[in-house]
Amino acid sequence: MAAVSGIDWASQWHDVDIADELGTRLLAARFAHDERGVCALIAALAEHGVERVAIERPDGLLVARLLAAGITVLAIHPNQVAAARDRFRAAAGKSDLFDGFVLRELCRTDSHRFPVLAPCTDETLALRALVRTREDLVGARVALANQLRAQLDAAWPGATRIFRDTDSPIALAFLRRYPSHADARGLGPKRLDAFLARHGYCGRKTPEQLLKRLRSAPTPAIGEHEADARRNAVLGLVAALEPLVCQISQLTGEIRGAIRRHPDGPIFLSLFRDPKSVVCAAGLLAEIGDNRARYPHSDALAADAGQAPVTKQSGKHRAVSFRWACDKRLRNHIGVLADSTRHWHPWAHDVYQRAIDRGCDHPHATRILGRAWTRVLWRCWQDHTPYDPTQHRALTRHITLQG
Repeated sequence: MAAVSGIDWASQWHDVDIADELGTRLLAARFAHDERGVCALIAALAEHGVERVAIERPDGLLVARLLAAGITVLAIHPNQVAAARDRFRAAAGKSDLFDGFVLRELCRTDSHRFPVLAPCTDETLALRALVRTREDLVGARVALANQLRAQLDAAWPGATRIFRDTDSPIALAFLRRYPSHADARGLGPKRLDAFLARHGYCGRKTPEQLLKRLRSAPTPAIGEHEADARRNAVLGLVAALEPLVCQISQLTGEIRGAIRRHPDGPIFLSLFRDPKSVVCAAGLLAEIGDNRARYPHSDALAADAGQAPVTKQSGKHRAVSFRWACDKRLRNHIGVLADSTRHWHPWAHDVYQRAIDRGCDHPHATRILGRAWTRVLWRCWQDHTPYDPTQHRALTRHITLQG
């Protein structure tokens, strides 16, 4: 058995503990998080013949460098490390070097209990960066849109009614031109019609109908100074939202091209009826990856996606509960897949409806359908084959029974 190591990583330095197969410490040192320090860390691992390393994160620059050096990396959750500390100490206490020791011992004695990181290809990592960045920007957009809506509800409720989405491009353009109730006093049907034509309004409402929405809202009783302050707040939020919405649209275009160029792209795109549904498909591919060794069976995928419940049993007590420990991003994408397919896919609708008939609420029924989809997705993914409804035996059986 070769030497093993535990690395307690940080933003400024990394504490490394190396031991042989018997647990005899060979090195305990701290390396700075710069190019010289990372190179020295990799060299120290190579010098002592380290083949396996345990660390508390599954990604990042240091993990990528370890994988590039041909070292097997075990990603151990911080909660598991915290639970194991008392196993290796007699008194309370915590230090970075001690955590490195705990990680090293877990790597030496319990390596079979922890998954080995399965690195993905460059195409998948690039797609993952695009998808996760877009998700973060969407979260920022939602937060800013909620703040904008709160300002409008307090100072100009009519502006939230004229268009469906407050953060849509045309709604933001309207608020930039008419940021307060006072700015829209001279707005009539002809002026509004010209504004809608300039911004390519594709709704089915006439200018008169939109104006009725605008003017039917209650008028707030606020003073001149507060009205001016809220007007400036609306302009500030609009100025922050407009480039954000634009960047999200650009990233969506980049994601659309990236998933269609990816070798596994057809597998995930085949699960959606609308060919424009690329964001969820790209999210599934980005989180699942392209390394088939990561999920050796469909149950592993279902558990990581949060679709499989957790059973806790002790004596006569047995409880089945929601799985909190999972890949939250993957759980969201599987949820979108399940919720969208239940509307048009006969088999998915049947699985969902039978769960509802048994008394499950909507989130629970969606997870039941999501777990069923993980089995289908895993099989297609393992076989490198897009989803084919004619080969889906549960679907064909359901269609036959429906006659």
